[in-house]
Amino acid sequence: MIRTHVLICGGTGCTSSNSLKIQEAMNAELVAHGLEDEVKVVLTGCFGLCALGPVMIVYPEGTFYSCVKPEDAKEIVEEHFLKGRPVERLVYHEAKGEEAPKAMSLSETAFYKKQKRVALRNCGVIDPENIDEYIAMDGYRALGKVLTEMTPDDVIKVVSDSGLRGRGGGGFPTGRKWALCAPNKADQKYVACNADEGDPGAFMDRSILEGDPHAVLEAMAIAGYAIGADEGFIYVRAEYPIAVHRLEVAIKQAREYGLLGKDIFGTGFNFDIDLRFGAGAFVCGEETALMTSIEGNRGEPRPRPPFPAVKGLFGQPTVLNNVETYANIPQIINNGVEWFTSMGTEKSKGTKVFALGGKITNTGLVEVPMGTTLREVVEEIGGGIPNGKKFKAAQTGGPSGGCIPASLMDTPIDYDNLTAIGCMMGSGGLIVMDEDNCMVDMAKFFLEFTVDESCGKCTPCRVGTKRLLELLDKITSGKGTLEDVDRLEELCYYIKQNSLCGLGQTAPNPVLSTLNFFRDEYVAHVVDKKCPAGVCKDLLKFVVDQDKCIGCGLCARNCPVNAITKTDYVAPGHKLPSYTIDTDKCVKCGVCIDNCKFKAISKQ
Repeated sequence: MIRTHVLICGGTGCTSSNSLKIQEAMNAELVAHGLEDEVKVVLTGCFGLCALGPVMIVYPEGTFYSCVKPEDAKEIVEEHFLKGRPVERLVYHEAKGEEAPKAMSLSETAFYKKQKRVALRNCGVIDPENIDEYIAMDGYRALGKVLTEMTPDDVIKVVSDSGLRGRGGGGFPTGRKWALCAPNKADQKYVACNADEGDPGAFMDRSILEGDPHAVLEAMAIAGYAIGADEGFIYVRAEYPIAVHRLEVAIKQAREYGLLGKDIFGTGFNFDIDLRFGAGAFVCGEETALMTSIEGNRGEPRPRPPFPAVKGLFGQPTVLNNVETYANIPQIINNGVEWFTSMGTEKSKGTKVFALGGKITNTGLVEVPMGTTLREVVEEIGGGIPNGKKFKAAQTGGPSGGCIPASLMDTPIDYDNLTAIGCMMGSGGLIVMDEDNCMVDMAKFFLEFTVDESCGKCTPCRVGTKRLLELLDKITSGKGTLEDVDRLEELCYYIKQNSLCGLGQTAPNPVLSTLNFFRDEYVAHVVDKKCPAGVCKDLLKFVVDQDKCIGCGLCARNCPVNAITKTDYVAPGHKLPSYTIDTDKCVKCGVCIDNCKFKAISKQ
């Protein structure tokens, strides 16, 4: 009889940190101690708290182990499972400095207290490769209810009344999209899922597919019933091998259980799903480019109208939503409209998943009700900025989004509030920046990404973004002028107004957002020829404070270009001559700062 369940995170982050080896080591130790029939090890999806991975939770008591290594397996088995004593050094202790810090369960941590897990409800809870565990968590109940108790119009009304908006970026009402597609007459209709998550730092959809793939399959079948489609496609990146594998397993299991295929639940409804693999093109996250790619053509956007609801995949009416949007559907059907609308704001209902990264203590996946402030996410859930640094801004929406400055930290995060300040929700990437980040350089980083990923079909995006990048290069190298800043802003608006697809239209957003909130940094780069954050190398000088320098010569010995030489100056109280840096030879690698133990070298 199983008395203990050991849940090990099997998400991409923890897998890369050897969680599979931890599972193997745990199973081997259990066999060695004769406990294989009493303790079951389960590989789950992402728990969310990636900063502490690999994560392991032991039930029924809920002991939360963090930063576990394969070599810890023996001690955990011998101490915890044999002797009943949790391994204290591995137990997560949130409160530091107390005489007897409290061992925290996952739900008791500050990271989780303010979260409301809807889309992520099964991630880190079930074995994603076992359909029985999904069914035990009310899986496929919503599909059964829809097929046996509701008409297609009833389903669309429920989704519409819930106020669910697309979680892929634009925030278009999901119910309205389904309602636009349903009346269109056609021999064939399609349901498609956008799992082509390409924003830098974003891994929300990926984690749902890795931790709860059946939720997406169930929701797509519900969408198929609502609009009259019998075929679905999931467009997923081939670079996500764990997600791909678990989707393949889930689809096979659903077919075996009669939950995909012919005559589902004996109702006469047919629906099946196939996978299509993307090759990593960012533009294929745009809906028309995605569908073009599924059709076997080069992934390029198409003009709209006609919209996909009228003419989509293979020229047929199509509903396309992203992974997180679908993950909400079964919960809305099971729990009701009132339950879903009780979360969020007036125009943005439910929750939103964010991939919290950058200069933040607790990196990972966060799911909070719409309307939660950025301050709550950063300071309470994220644990604040490490190393005593100050919060400067948060980038939302990746290359298509904008930044939220410190002055707007109390802004409730929802679609309309972010749009009002020149940002956008995007798919949910949330990159935190501190005082050491240069906002001009940040805009340049995202623009470099956009230039590389532009499909090149339309001139405003293909050429315009390159011209933007050239101007930013000029500014960050100290060669820019105030006229260049004005020209930069003018070009941004031209690209927004004239690009073919949403990706080109939003490409200038990081530039416009930083110009709006951090124009002073642009001015400093072009007028003062300085980078206030000390990031842009062409504008930096490395200087030795000769009164602090003790003459040890460690900096000179480690300089790769021999740019540091001894002077004749001996500082008061010191015995050896100090050193100086030849700024013409210096390549600004920072090795000297890293090696100076007396903090005598600084960037200016």
